Amino acid sequence: MKDDESGRRSKNGQASRGSRAEARRATEESILKAAERVFAEAGFGGATMQLIADVAGLPKANLHYYFETKESLYRRVVERIFNIWLEAADVFDAASGPAEGIGAYIDAKMEISRNHPNGSKVWASEVMHGAPVIQDYLETTLRDWTEGRAVIIERWIAEGKMAKVDPHHLLYMLWATTQHYADFSHQIETLNGGAPLSDAQWEDAKTCVKSIVLRGIGVS
Repeated sequence: MKDDESGRRSKNGQASRGSRAEARRATEESILKAAERVFAEAGFGGATMQLIADVAGLPKANLHYYFETKESLYRRVVERIFNIWLEAADVFDAASGPAEGIGAYIDAKMEISRNHPNGSKVWASEVMHGAPVIQDYLETTLRDWTEGRAVIIERWIAEGKMAKVDPHHLLYMLWATTQHYADFSHQIETLNGGAPLSDAQWEDAKTCVKSIVLRGIGVS
């Protein structure tokens, strides 16, 4: 009997810890979404922890429990969108050629612009201001990732799978095109009759961008 009671207490304790961990993750997710929105709209200088707490629907003290300073929260927001972009680029490593690799990369980046527009805007604003907080990312992780993908593109060129182009300028163009749908979403919505792109319009946009890019680098 005692063993049964001990087992139940153990299971209940594990369930309780699991519930607390899940609640913590949910709260952190709410904070990050609120912070993305506030940083995107107000910039780092104009954002306040109180405003982020208000948007997240939390007391300011709770916000400081998760993130002690505005800068630590800002860096987490930047890390979040950057890591999402890096994961999207994994398709390069496994792809047999540019049609699969670059095509899938465009699809993934367009979906990120659709689902994480504020994170993209935060990154764009930071870089346009000289990257005062994330310069280390640009000089290390981003540079390493870019050089690694350039090697893959150069291999495809050497194998005759695509036209000879500068890999860096190709990547810059891919970033600019796909992230335009996030960073300039208001402009796109205005030109779309004041409405966000529908599911069908997003699919059309991805197909069109892929067609233009792939044809431009000699991939049928």
